[in-house]
Amino acid sequence: MDSAPPRDSAELTYRDAVQSDVPVLVGLIESAYRGDKSRAGWTTEADILDGQRTDPKGVREVIDAPSSRLLLVERDGETIACCQLEHRGEAAYFGMFAVRPELQGEGLGRRIIAEAERSARETWGVREMHMTVISVRDELIAWYERRGYRRTGKLTPFPYGDERFGIPQRADLAFELLVKELGEPAPVRPDGS
Repeated sequence: MDSAPPRDSAELTYRDAVQSDVPVLVGLIESAYRGDKSRAGWTTEADILDGQRTDPKGVREVIDAPSSRLLLVERDGETIACCQLEHRGEAAYFGMFAVRPELQGEGLGRRIIAEAERSARETWGVREMHMTVISVRDELIAWYERRGYRRTGKLTPFPYGDERFGIPQRADLAFELLVKELGEPAPVRPDGS
C-alpha cells in the first residue's frame, strides 16, 4: 500500500487574489500575527502589538493596486498562505506574508518566498526584493537573513496612534528595511514572454 507524501511536500498552487478572497485573507493574516490563535505559530506579534494587523479595506487596496499583486497560496484547495508583491522601480516589495499558524515550521515559508522572488524577477525584471520588518523581531529577521536578506539599518518610525497598524505594547517599535539581491532577471523576449 502506497503512503501519502509528507504534508509539506504536497503541491502548492499560486494565484493572484481577487475581491472574493478578501474575507479569507483578512482572517489568515490576522491569525498569523495577532491574538491568541497566532501563538500557535512563531510569527506572532501578540506580545508587542494588540489590535488588528489588517482589515478588508487594506487587503482590497493591495488587490486593486495596479503595480501590486496579492499572491494567494493553496494546498489541496485550501488557502494556507499569502504574500504581497509590489513593483517599485528596480525592486519589488515583499509584504503581507502570512502562513496559517498551525502550518508554520513545515518549510512552507521557504518555498513561498522563493516562488515570490522568482515571480517578481521574471514578471518585472527586478534585481532586488525589499521588505520591512519590525526591528525588535529578532527571530523573524534571523529567518530572513538565512534566506539571503540583509539588514540595512534604515529605520522607519512605527505609526504610533494609527490603530490600522495595531496598538503597540512597547515604545521602541520601528520598521527596518531588509534587502536581497535577486540576480539578473531572465531576458524578456519581444513578444513579452
